Amino acid sequence: MKPIPLSFIFLLFAVATSAQKVMNIWPGSAPGSENLTWHEQVDTTAFANDPIVYDVAQPTLTFFPADPALASGAAVIICPGGSFCYLHINTEGIDVARWLNKKGVSAFVLKYRLVHSETEHPLKELIERRKDTASSAKLFMQAVPLAIADGRQALIYVRKHASEFGVAPDKIGIIGFSAGGTLAVANALNYTAENRPDFAVPMYAYVPPAWSMDVPKDAPPLFIAAATDDEYHLVPMSINLYSKWLASGHSAEMHIYSKGGHGFGMNRYNLPSDTWIDRLGEWMQLQGLLRK
Repeated sequence: MKPIPLSFIFLLFAVATSAQKVMNIWPGSAPGSENLTWHEQVDTTAFANDPIVYDVAQPTLTFFPADPALASGAAVIICPGGSFCYLHINTEGIDVARWLNKKGVSAFVLKYRLVHSETEHPLKELIERRKDTASSAKLFMQAVPLAIADGRQALIYVRKHASEFGVAPDKIGIIGFSAGGTLAVANALNYTAENRPDFAVPMYAYVPPAWSMDVPKDAPPLFIAAATDDEYHLVPMSINLYSKWLASGHSAEMHIYSKGGHGFGMNRYNLPSDTWIDRLGEWMQLQGLLRK
């Protein structure tokens, strides 16, 4: 099956996104990607009812405004996961945005830069790449800094245009899943006044072991969730992150579910992990991010 070109993606997701506004986060080409020749594609065959976006070269935000009757002024930038090879655009993106909208929170789904796929089957390609640990690690480490830069730029963009979006510039957070969680953690650990997240939600996040875990003095509050049976064994990373936040005297909440695997997102498995989003809502209420 041939990949679907970018021109068809908007038609494919017309119903799902309700013609939401899509914005380039960088003026012109994203720094470091000026010479990229590939274009964003979507694969509808890799996962049942969960299309994946790949070959993102021009990072964008898709805006999902909050229900006006409930709007609190809070906003969340959502970073789907996919091992930096693709993005679970529905179950870790659009579906999360829709849920937040119903709680009065505006949402922005971020398509950040990824490893270039040499074929039209990014999932199969990822599986093959993992067989060569050294070369795949080198490839992925080239993409990770670009993705992190996109996360930071997304925060700058939303804060700069906060009045246009009807959101409060001091209530802008970031949530990321798996690889997207890497962006959330990076933003919570290292920032400027322009791109500091007001809260961060790393979901079963991958945190590179080489990273310094020095928690900033004004670190944002964290909400962390993962599952014990995560097949990529990422739970210790979440626990370490939580422990660092506590040791530094900052606010954090963590939920580790006994079952749920990796990438549960907005999927429903009839397990306690299905309710993580409700726990997030309760936490956001305590943080003053929702209307009472």
